[in-house]
Amino acid sequence: MSRNDAAPGTAAAPPRRRIRRPLSLLYVQCLIGVLAGAAVGWLWPSFGAELKPLGDGFIALVRMMIAPVIFCTVVHGIASMGNARAVGRVSLKALIYFEVLTTVAMVIGLIVVNVVQPGSGLHVDPSTLSTKGLPPEATESHESFSAFVLAMIPDTLLSALTGHEILPVLLVSVLFGFGLNASGDAGAGITQGIEKLSRILFTLIRWIMRLAPIGAFGSMAFTIGNYGLDTLRHLFLLVGSFWLTALFFVLVVLGAVMRINGLRLLPFLRYMKEELLIVLGTSSSEPVLPRMMAKLQHAGASKPVVGITLPAGYSFNLDGTAIYLTMGSVFLAQALGIDLSLTQQLSMLAVMLLTSKGAAGVTGSGFIALAATLSAVPHVPVAALALIFGIDRFMSEARALTSVVGNGVATLAVAKWEGQLDEERAKAVLRGEIPYCAAPGADDTPEPQAGSAPGTKPVEADSAAETGTDRDPVAAVG
Repeated sequence: MSRNDAAPGTAAAPPRRRIRRPLSLLYVQCLIGVLAGAAVGWLWPSFGAELKPLGDGFIALVRMMIAPVIFCTVVHGIASMGNARAVGRVSLKALIYFEVLTTVAMVIGLIVVNVVQPGSGLHVDPSTLSTKGLPPEATESHESFSAFVLAMIPDTLLSALTGHEILPVLLVSVLFGFGLNASGDAGAGITQGIEKLSRILFTLIRWIMRLAPIGAFGSMAFTIGNYGLDTLRHLFLLVGSFWLTALFFVLVVLGAVMRINGLRLLPFLRYMKEELLIVLGTSSSEPVLPRMMAKLQHAGASKPVVGITLPAGYSFNLDGTAIYLTMGSVFLAQALGIDLSLTQQLSMLAVMLLTSKGAAGVTGSGFIALAATLSAVPHVPVAALALIFGIDRFMSEARALTSVVGNGVATLAVAKWEGQLDEERAKAVLRGEIPYCAAPGADDTPEPQAGSAPGTKPVEADSAAETGTDRDPVAAVG
């Protein structure tokens, strides 16, 4: 046999296939889309600004699937949990965690903006400011906390699934799951049907996510083409300090949370690289919610904990928005020459703990939350938002990225505290020993045995991955 002949049963991969294999990975495609979009927006600004529908259309397709995915995941998780008290315990731990981390994020932002003082020296005359040109939502009257709580209750059971808010869907899902849990055998058939429906939904999500590179391309081209890189030159200190503060929060605070729970942050970030690139391209955390749910279950977190904690985090654990609110409000005060005392800053922080809730992962929601904060306190006029409106888009990516990582870390932490995290599997997944995709080009991956006792090895899942037998599409969105 000649040296060029392949051994029996083997086939040498052609060079073209070696190139094609990296290009088939979603995160590589998204990275190409982001870079290409930035180039188009820079070289042809007017054309790039017209590509906004590409990003909006992709986000709309994913948002269309979020409500039914959350409903199926939460209902099936609670119905199969067998312990209604455990659901309340998970929810309470998650909410306490959210409030503590949100407060920490705001305090860090407050310290940084007072030390760096990016707005000092601008000396903007408040009389020259106008709300003209701001989004209508920024100048509207904002709801009180009681109105926010009542808005969680949908008009009908089905209207929650047709709206755009996550909290009403979560409320209906929890109630419906409890109802199935309490109905015994009568609800068993419905529970099985919901599980099968969730498999169909995740298959649709997998198809939609193939459009992520196009959505990232269109969103990035619009951002650069519409606002331009020159906008950053004037307010680079604010944008740069905000990005560095968000990075510090992720690496130090969230890294410490992962360490406390026996895991490491950097492997987790590598595991979520596709989702982070999608968020970077679209400036929104919503498109990756279904994928995050599937990946966290694959990493060993139980389905009920993921189904409750992660969607709730999208409304209660917006770490990136929390940093943005403190830095943005104090920056505007500095730019206007308004000297805020420590008491006034702490009172604004208390208001922000309320106005940040419910600001879902949609692009621009942080800006609206900042407008709600300024409307609730008399220190800084709402018209001052015009100073940062042009650069807000350049900070929305950092807000969304920080919040996505924070929600993922929160879900793993709550699962660990509940004893609903298979730690050995989680470490193996983060090390890359149990890949999310069973094989290159495989559409499905095995569903983790998330409901099993912590520390047990998911033998069935691993054997399915090795043999390529029937696999569960619920855990495969990529």
